[in-house]
Amino acid sequence: MKNNHIQYIEMQSSDLKATKKFYTSAFHWSFIDYGEGYAAFSDSGVEGGFEKVAEVTQGGPLIILYHSDLVSAQETVIANGGVISKDVFSFPGGQRFHFTDPSGNELAVWSKV
Repeated sequence: MKNNHIQYIEMQSSDLKATKKFYTSAFHWSFIDYGEGYAAFSDSGVEGGFEKVAEVTQGGPLIILYHSDLVSAQETVIANGGVISKDVFSFPGGQRFHFTDPSGNELAVWSKV
């Protein structure tokens, strides 16, 4: 660990079982359960976890994943129960799309042009 570097990201989940299934299938993340209300993830590029909550709070920072094949990534998200919230669009240096996971968290996936 390094001082002043992001070390951990915590998100919310209204259904930990569905959340773990989605991220394992769509992105190959690994999980360790800490009781019934928390699941930590790894193999994502940064460590993090999901806290079980009654309702997911919207807003806050947007977590953006990278994938070299944006079309394939979008198809995988959809096939695993994610919902596209913003279709592929271009920006200087790349393209990206936004999606929501089974709990309603919004993330994005980007790729170089």
